Amino acid sequence: MHESKEYLYNELKLIEAWENDQKDLWFWEKIGRLPFALLDKITPKFIHEKVGIAIDELGSYIQTGGQYLVSDRDVINKFNSESEPMTLSKISQMPISILDGVAKELVKSRTNFATFQGATTGIGGLFTLAIDIPLLLGLSLKVLQEMALCYGYDPKDKAERIFIVKCLQFASSDIVGKKAILEDLAIFHQGKQNNQVVSQLQGWREVVMTYRDNFGWKKLFQMIPIAGMLFGAYLNRSSIGDVAEAGMMLYRKRRILERIANH
Repeated sequence: MHESKEYLYNELKLIEAWENDQKDLWFWEKIGRLPFALLDKITPKFIHEKVGIAIDELGSYIQTGGQYLVSDRDVINKFNSESEPMTLSKISQMPISILDGVAKELVKSRTNFATFQGATTGIGGLFTLAIDIPLLLGLSLKVLQEMALCYGYDPKDKAERIFIVKCLQFASSDIVGKKAILEDLAIFHQGKQNNQVVSQLQGWREVVMTYRDNFGWKKLFQMIPIAGMLFGAYLNRSSIGDVAEAGMMLYRKRRILERIANH
């Protein structure tokens, strides 16, 4: 079943409207980064070391997939029919509505897991925060790889891992950064994603540092165990929700543009 060109253009307009709605950081999110700056000097060394490890692991993910590379079979199996086994190539040809359905199912599952994870690591104060930062980064990368698979793209390809990190950057950027990243991602739609985008990823360390900064309020409230648990649950859920939404919309746009070009 192939969608009409009119349908594809209408869906593309919805995605572009979503892109236009991506505003600057919410006021409270900006304020939330301030406590981290104020408390940074008294942060235990092991937290800084954990952040450093997360930075190194993200670099490894870009190059080889590292420990964050997910198995494609779990996602592909969600598309399996009784008549024949599914492949990424077949998924890429399926109606957008079916791809969206599986993507939304995964988004719901991952945000629920992130909520539980945030509440769990919020119980232990500053010590469990050091665990939470790399866990949240890993879950974000997993969700984005699953969004890639939902729309028929293979995160084992280095080009896809670069696209995924750009999606991660998009989710945590301000309005100026989002605009620049959308321009970068247009290169993928044109099939020119090699050296130019790799060179633009020299600042990928900023992704991890942004993650660290986003924990400002959580770090402050984790001094009070119950508040740390509640705020940890909220922060992790909203963080993964934002990442999943960005991945779904940007991969969806890419698939639609490719279908329009081949229509």
